[in-house]
Amino acid sequence: MHRRLIAPGALATASLMLAIPASAAGFSPGAPGIGDPYYPAYGNGGYDVSHYDLRLKYQPATDELEGTATLLARTTQDLSRFDLDFLLDVSEVRVNGAKASFTTSGEHELEITPKSPLAKGTSVTVVVRYSGVPSSKQAYGFTSWHRTPDGGVGANEPEAAWWWFPSNDHPLDKATYDVSVLVPDGSQAISNGTLQSTSSRLGWTRYTWRSDKPQATYLATLAVGKFDVTTGTTDGGIPVVNAYSKDLGANYGAARSSVERTGEIADWLSGYFGPYPFNALGGYVPNTTTGYALETQTRPFYSPRQFANGSNTSVVVHELAHQWYGDLVSVRGWKDIWVNEGFARYAQWLWSEHEGEGTAQELADYVYASHPADDAFWTVKPGDPGPENQFDLAVYDRGALALQALRNEIGDEAFFAVLKGWPQKYAYGNASVADFQRYAEEVSGQPLAALFDTWLFQPSKPGAPAARGASIAKAGEAGEAADASVQPKSWKKIAATNDVHEQEHGE
Repeated sequence: MHRRLIAPGALATASLMLAIPASAAGFSPGAPGIGDPYYPAYGNGGYDVSHYDLRLKYQPATDELEGTATLLARTTQDLSRFDLDFLLDVSEVRVNGAKASFTTSGEHELEITPKSPLAKGTSVTVVVRYSGVPSSKQAYGFTSWHRTPDGGVGANEPEAAWWWFPSNDHPLDKATYDVSVLVPDGSQAISNGTLQSTSSRLGWTRYTWRSDKPQATYLATLAVGKFDVTTGTTDGGIPVVNAYSKDLGANYGAARSSVERTGEIADWLSGYFGPYPFNALGGYVPNTTTGYALETQTRPFYSPRQFANGSNTSVVVHELAHQWYGDLVSVRGWKDIWVNEGFARYAQWLWSEHEGEGTAQELADYVYASHPADDAFWTVKPGDPGPENQFDLAVYDRGALALQALRNEIGDEAFFAVLKGWPQKYAYGNASVADFQRYAEEVSGQPLAALFDTWLFQPSKPGAPAARGASIAKAGEAGEAADASVQPKSWKKIAATNDVHEQEHGE
């Protein structure tokens, strides 16, 4: 789905270093990537952002976006210059109030050289003024900005920010957000968190949203269009804001009857994962042609196609489960995607049990039995699938199967203690598959390396002895055909969400 990225060459780096004044001796440029082997040019080195203040103006008719982004950060090294990930046209950059020089490089790098070098541990305020037409911009052959008949939407994984605000675009650098958007009267602007205010003047209305808990850049979202907006409160006291494009057509009823159950489902999930971790909740369904959904923090994005065959609470369960597994606790590196997707899929299996449409055990047995040993499904390793398979079906289904194997190995009491305790242990931070294994071993008191290796890291189908040992498809290989014919009632609803993260770059 994504091309491997190459960091800017040594020659370019050397030429830039020659331009650094003598007073900056010992200072060096921040790396053009944060160090993720899946996406080497994503994110940046040398600083950590704590807050984004985005003040925007958007014209739906022309897709023109103007913005002033203020980033609060702290340097993590002696910096001569640093990068932001961004695509739109920049007119001015200031660092700590002074004008800074800037240029672009690679596919999405904004290189900023401050007037004075920045010492390690320094608090930094960066202001970027910019404008452009997001839908006209591409990187690596795709766009993550979705044009709609009445506006536009920024939502994608593993990247979306470049098209609407400059950032350190990797989950390792989470921050809080204020997003204030001016749109023509009659349009609305939807973003994450709580709506702080609205104000109208001279034909324009400003919507101001706030996310007050750490949030990864790909989980920040913006949608402008004409929406029907509903509000409410969960039994747990969390305010809910949902939004539906007015032109969803035949999908409108199914979308609304699904997403309106957001509060109920979040309260139910809290029984498994612990208290809901944010102060806002909801979902939105713009009129996009894309097919996936995304767990944008506090307010998931759903495409209309998720509801083309009727209501689908299973996809709502999936995206809300991510509020704990993916949003509250985010991946340390993109190879750790199982800690997001395996658990969101398993939440759908638990919902199936709740709805009386098939137990998690029955779903696990069905997944195991319905993929023969020579199926390419088993060649994908959910624990480290590679960038080309990051959102492969196996990461979801084989990933959930691994959790059922773990549940059977350590027992329900320890398993559900792990499910609830993990989000608390790493709350508002980042963690890896290895961290999860260690935590499960700590809680259960059992060595689990062999089980994790078998179910997450081997590019082959676990054999009958391993399956029987984990109480999966107890009949073993010989019984596969019989098991495969017993399809749980919930299977089609769950399978209908299989494209929740199938990006359609370049559409």
